Parts: sequence; C-alpha cells; structure tokens
Amino acid sequence: MPKSSRPGLLSEPDFGRLSAATALGQLGDRIVFLALPLVAIAALHADAFQVGLLSTMTTAGSLLVGLPAGAWVDRMRKRPVLIGTDLVRALALLTIPVACWTGLLTIWWLYAIALVHGVLTVFFDVAYVSYLPHLVGRGNLVAGNAKLSAIRSVTSISGPAVAGPLVGLVGAPATLLASSAGMAMSGLLAVTIRKPEQKPEPSAQPQLGREIKEGLRFVARHPVLRAITLGDAAFNLFLAVYQSMLLVFLERELGLQPFGIGLILSGMGCGALLGALMATSISLRIGHGPVIWIAALVTCPPAVLMPLARPGGSVYVAAAGLSALSLGGVVRVVAQSSFQQALTPDRLLGRMSATARFVSWGGIPLGGLLGGASGSVFGATGTLWIGAAGMTLSALPGLLSPLRTMRTPPAERSRLDGPLRSQDAGEGECGGQASAEHHGRGADDGCS
Repeated sequence: MPKSSRPGLLSEPDFGRLSAATALGQLGDRIVFLALPLVAIAALHADAFQVGLLSTMTTAGSLLVGLPAGAWVDRMRKRPVLIGTDLVRALALLTIPVACWTGLLTIWWLYAIALVHGVLTVFFDVAYVSYLPHLVGRGNLVAGNAKLSAIRSVTSISGPAVAGPLVGLVGAPATLLASSAGMAMSGLLAVTIRKPEQKPEPSAQPQLGREIKEGLRFVARHPVLRAITLGDAAFNLFLAVYQSMLLVFLERELGLQPFGIGLILSGMGCGALLGALMATSISLRIGHGPVIWIAALVTCPPAVLMPLARPGGSVYVAAAGLSALSLGGVVRVVAQSSFQQALTPDRLLGRMSATARFVSWGGIPLGGLLGGASGSVFGATGTLWIGAAGMTLSALPGLLSPLRTMRTPPAERSRLDGPLRSQDAGEGECGGQASAEHHGRGADDGCS
C-alpha cells in the first residue's frame, strides 16, 4: 500500500535541497523565457518570424534527442545528470552577454545557444522525473509533485518580476547573467543531496533501438498514458503557437515596456502558484483523472481575452485570463505527472518520461515555427486566437479515455524488473477501487 503523503516532506533535508535547486533553476529558466526573446527583439531587431524560429530552436531538443535521452538516462544515476546539465546550461547562457559586449552577438548565435540549452534541458527533465520517485517514494508522488509545482509557480511569479526591471535597467543580454547564476547554483545545490542512488543494472546486451522501442510501446499501449501524452501534445503545440506571438503582441500591439511585460508574466505565475496550492484539493473533489481534461476545457478559453485587449484597462482583464490558463495548466500537470510516475516501473521511468516528452513536446518547435509563420500572415492578434482555440481542444483525448472516470491514481506499483504484461498496462483505479480487484482487466473495463 502506498504511504500517506507526509506534511513534513519539505522538511526532509534531501527533498529540501532538491526544492531549493528547483527554485533556483526555475528562476533562471523564467528569466530566460523573458530575456532571450527580448534580446532578439530589442537588441537585434528581429522580426516576427525570427522570434518564432528562436522559440523553435529552444525546444527542438525534444525532437533531436528526446527518445534516446530516455534510454541513456535509464542506464545511469540521475543526480549527476541533473548537476551536469545545470552547470553546462549556465555556461552556455553566460556566452550571450559576453558576445553582446564584444560586438559578436547575432541571431544565429542566439539560435545556437537556444538549441544547446534546449537539448540539455531534455536530459535534465527526463532525469528529474525519474529521480523524484527515488527521492520521496512512490507513496508521496502527489505530495512531492504538488510541492515542487508550488515552488516552480513562485519562481514563475518572481522570475518575470525580477527580469522585467532588470531588462529595463541593464538590458536583456546582461539580465541573462542572473539566469546563468541561478542555474549554476541549482547544480551546486544538487551536489549536496546525500541519499544514495543505486546504479541501474546494466543490460546484458544494451541496444539503444530496442530500449527506445520498449519505451514507445509501453506508452502507446497504455490507454491512460496514451491519452495524457496526446492531450499534452495538442496543448503544447498550440501553447507554443500562442506564446511565440505573446511578447510581440504585448510590446508592439499594446505598447508595454519590459516592466509591464514582466508584470503580465508574473500574473501568470500567480495563477500557477494558486493552481499548485489548490491542485490536491481540486483533484480530490473532481477526481485525479477527470481533472486532467476538465482543467483544459475550463481554463483555456479565457486565453482569448488577450487578443481582445487594447491599451488601457482591458489589459488587466486579459492578464486574468492568462492567470486562469496557468492555474489550469498546473492542476493538470500535477495530476497527470502522478499518474505517469505511478503507472511506470522504475526501469522504464526514463524512457516513459522521454517518450511522453518526445510526443508531447515534439510539437513545440513546430508550434513556434507555425506561430512565427502565422504571425507573418495573420498578425500577432490572429495567432493568439488560433493558439487559444487549439489549447481548448486539447481536452478531447482525456475526455475520450478511461481518465474520464478514474478518480484516483493507481496504487503503488511493485518495482518490476521486466516489462509489464499487456494486461497489466491497462490496470488502474476506477472510482477509488483498488486495481487488484480488476486484475487481468483492461482499463476500459470498469473505467468507462
């Protein structure tokens, strides 16, 4: 049986260190989110297509190394991966202000750093998802994910709030120094985590292609994991379309300065924080499965308030719509992350995470490219409308899957040494009943 989530999880030293490292790393990431496009827009006078292409390069790593990253991470300890990727990302970001001050900065330099940063982020995120069950135990996954989401949400507020004034004061390139410092400190904090991590048992005949196929097959054949991944893919595709033109719209259509843009993005962080704080109670009230698709269906439509905004008071209403979008996104991610981790045996955690990321994040580069092209044809306003509509439709895979009635995540799974049997892949809890009561039945039996 899973252990109950403990309120003192944050007080445990190793989880506290991971939380602090998460806060610093995410703070650096949120500053990048604002500062990197503004370097292109303000310092290099990039057009809409170039800004969209920069967004594409930032996330192209999911397509380039998404699947092999999972197989590689499953072969190694996770903590060294977290440390190494943090430190190398910090060094890569440091080159941007240096290149700017020496007169060497070009849009192609930004593309290259965005690509390197994105590839390293893939390895970091895959290792991060695989490391959490080891650190907190599978019985504490919902609590652990909720607490880390709350921390990330706080940095979503403070990141833009810090970055906006910094950009206005010292310029976007110099602001990236703060991002680099945050990631470096995150890596150094991860060094202090003490809990021993057993090295995965090496395969007798390691074959990258076979290991990748095993992860793909596991996710594709599992009705719950498949629905989560497809819904995420649709959401992220259209979120990338939306975000590729959001800064362009805020600066060029609404005439906001960096400080005002930072406040808007901080408002999104407030929504995310509220979502993290409410995620557990909302999921318990609505059901962990239904909340995954209901959150998208309810909180994505308010994103249309932004393209309706005009300079003046309507900007605040639009900002509230973005806050609702962020709130729903965090509630959904907490619920679905707990499902993904609970349903996957230890030996497949990296590959499950990488497969889900490859499919669900693989559309982000395409979304950035489509957003840039759409911005050139329909303008930033039309592109925001397209993005909001697509994000709302991302609720469909969850609505049409067993998640529709699965009120709780599955019970703690045994740490299997071999791949799950096909009938096991469909097991879960339906309406609060233990999966053992449905042994041998697919998730559609009793779940729909």
